[in-house]
Amino acid sequence: MPLIIVTGFPTSGKSTRAKQLHTHLSERIKAATPSGATPKYRLHLISDQTLSISRSVYDLSALPAHTRSANASEKDARASIYGAVKRVLSDKDIVILDGLNYIKGWRYQLHCEAKAMRTPSCILQIGCSKNKSREVNEARLGRDPAGAQDVRARGDDVDEAEGAYEPANWENLVFRYEEPNPMTRWDSPLFTLIWEDGEEQSKQVFDSLWEAVAGDARKIVKPNQATVQRGRDGDGDYLYVLDRETQDIVKRILELQGDEGGGDVRIPRGGVQNAQDLLVELPGKKIALPQLQRLRRAFMGLNRGGIGLENIGNMGPSRIRESFVGYLNDSFEKDG
Repeated sequence: MPLIIVTGFPTSGKSTRAKQLHTHLSERIKAATPSGATPKYRLHLISDQTLSISRSVYDLSALPAHTRSANASEKDARASIYGAVKRVLSDKDIVILDGLNYIKGWRYQLHCEAKAMRTPSCILQIGCSKNKSREVNEARLGRDPAGAQDVRARGDDVDEAEGAYEPANWENLVFRYEEPNPMTRWDSPLFTLIWEDGEEQSKQVFDSLWEAVAGDARKIVKPNQATVQRGRDGDGDYLYVLDRETQDIVKRILELQGDEGGGDVRIPRGGVQNAQDLLVELPGKKIALPQLQRLRRAFMGLNRGGIGLENIGNMGPSRIRESFVGYLNDSFEKDG
């Protein structure tokens, strides 16, 4: 099931909206589950708080200017978040990722991970003005009692020390924030909630989000070809099939050739019904394993360029067998 990425300014109400979304989706999953049955979906909420990641990891003010672009603590934090998402992301899990998610490259990485799992992803942007977000941060720092009352009215916890940012850190994060762009595939579909939206508007957005990622309007996600692991079967890894088919022909020749050499060895085409067998025309002397292996390696070296073409008819197992038998016959004729 999908990955829902919550993004917005620091202290803009992301965690509050993420909790509201978690509650809403829990109710939708419960309503869609028959009595006594196992729920179809599992729901996860991942955030800095659930992973015990301190707000200080995003603070660049304590670092020298020449090392700020390589902030190790922030990279380690993102690695922890990425690992937590990857562990639970599947076609039966809905993952709500609550966090800054302010870097478009980071959102693209998460989008690719979801696509590789054949599950959709979407963005929930929390809209809030800079002044209001700054007011909330100051309230959490205990500097503005009036602002703290406003935050409590929204259900946020102003007493959590981990919920506040140092002023310089907050300003830096707002400056570095990269707005989601619904024109890009990794930032779409994009849903937006603003600070002033009430319960009714929130429910409409959450319902639209559910329909887009879990309802009838959900699109089928196909991973990129580069991310698809090839299976070891007749329609899978070309190099594996090439090695398997040529090795089988070498084995048959060794088993079926006469003690004095010469004659023909019949090789089944493989994968083709009622097809005429291939004939390997052996030279007048017995062929030893080293010679056959040398010819096999030479043939494989000439045909490695077929990687990626294994699903094309003329590069399948039958065609590989036919080509290798023809190559052996030509080689034996030249040596003879």
